Amino acid sequence: MDILDLLLHPVRLRITHAMSGERTCSAAELCAVLPDVPKTTVYRHVGLLAEGGVLEVADETRVRGAVERRYRLRRDRMTVEPEAGASMSLDDHRRGFASAMAALLAEFNTYLDRPGADPFADSVGYRQGTLWLSPDELAEMISEWRHSYASRAANGPAPGRSPHLVSAIFFPTQKHGDTATNGESDGK
Repeated sequence: MDILDLLLHPVRLRITHAMSGERTCSAAELCAVLPDVPKTTVYRHVGLLAEGGVLEVADETRVRGAVERRYRLRRDRMTVEPEAGASMSLDDHRRGFASAMAALLAEFNTYLDRPGADPFADSVGYRQGTLWLSPDELAEMISEWRHSYASRAANGPAPGRSPHLVSAIFFPTQKHGDTATNGESDGK
């Protein structure tokens, strides 16, 4: 299975989210983190991620006569190379976006279903807005966002830290050069 097929799946995305921050988890622990996903599904997708090299075995221990494996995420396998991204079809992008949104919705529902969930106190945010940007301004903004994200991406679990899922989505909302919106007219 190629890396696109491997990563562009809602359950596998959620597993990789759960494994972030240098965590090690067994499949059983992942089942507890993803209570809305059937256990057999979690085990199957952990196996696929391990076979694909996205997860690696961190250690093995005997538990009641069986071998329990703890896995860790291989960050070097979590990216889609630019060449692969450039070769994605429009349907690949649709599937990838749908997988990301399904994973995001499932993660958000899991958060809301937790006892004591408090979106206001937890600084939950989900905003959308339109920015008018030139290609250079967009490239600069994405670079700034990537730098800010990368400066914190290596953070691991520590006292006072909790994991936060961050999603950034950038796409044009209309055809390039089409500026007649919101009641504006180009005078023609």
